Amino acid sequence: MNPGRNRSVTVLGVPMDLGADRRGVDMGPSAIRCAGLEQRLAELGYQVRDEGDLIVRRAKSQPAQGTNLKYLYEIARVNGELCERVSQTVAGQNFPLVIGGDHSIAIGTLAGLSQHYPRLGVIWYDTHGDVNTAETSPSGNIHGMALAVAMGYGHELLTSIGGHMKSPMDPSRVVIIGARSLDPGEKLFLRKLGVKVFTMHEIDRIGMTRVMEQALRIVTNGTDGVHLSLDLDALDPSFAPGVGTPVPGGLSFRESQLAMEMIAEANVLVGAEFVEVNPILDHLNSTAKVAVELVGSLFGETIL
Repeated sequence: MNPGRNRSVTVLGVPMDLGADRRGVDMGPSAIRCAGLEQRLAELGYQVRDEGDLIVRRAKSQPAQGTNLKYLYEIARVNGELCERVSQTVAGQNFPLVIGGDHSIAIGTLAGLSQHYPRLGVIWYDTHGDVNTAETSPSGNIHGMALAVAMGYGHELLTSIGGHMKSPMDPSRVVIIGARSLDPGEKLFLRKLGVKVFTMHEIDRIGMTRVMEQALRIVTNGTDGVHLSLDLDALDPSFAPGVGTPVPGGLSFRESQLAMEMIAEANVLVGAEFVEVNPILDHLNSTAKVAVELVGSLFGETIL
């Protein structure tokens, strides 16, 4: 099931800001909708069902007892619900398009997809690795741990969502694209597990075309589908200013659009999410508009 063949798309909004511990990103789903998401997909011939937003409750700010994990219980609850909703969407032969919200919501998205695609390939399009654990995280913010959790590393409340602990993501089927800000513990983690990381150095050196060709070979090798998890902070702040953790020296809009076009051409996508749009830090909703442009390319829109 991918947007090349499946013309039915279900949009799931998750107004989560607890994983980032910074207000504003909870308004990301509304900003993306206001930027014309549904209209863009409809113009491309898709039947769109927007199921609205999951409920995220405000929680006490202190870390869970015995950990440095902020808002652990509410984040686990919301991701458990998201896992069920994504799984139901796939079971109903619809393509799940998740909009956030901070990147901690990828825990639920991946857990739900893995129930149907046990050999899932993952493209993690992000300036950060998001492979911290409670032991390595300098902040305790769970949005920086989502990919580690998907691979089976982290608090049991998170790794067990959807029974995910029994079949964690295979690191050899995961590719990170656009990394330029990795914590020391993340570097050790990625080397240990052998996750393929295309940093900005590789992208500058060999170009986005070769990077995507190599990335797609990895995530389609022995897999039964591919998921794209796109954090808008992968783009340079000059193109996407409205994100919570901007880092200079990122990807251009055109490089990102090319990446989406190449994923669309590969015709392997079974799920996608766009996260970390923060309207409070944005200019005239420009980052949400970039997200919708990239969604259009991902779902088959071409120049000619």
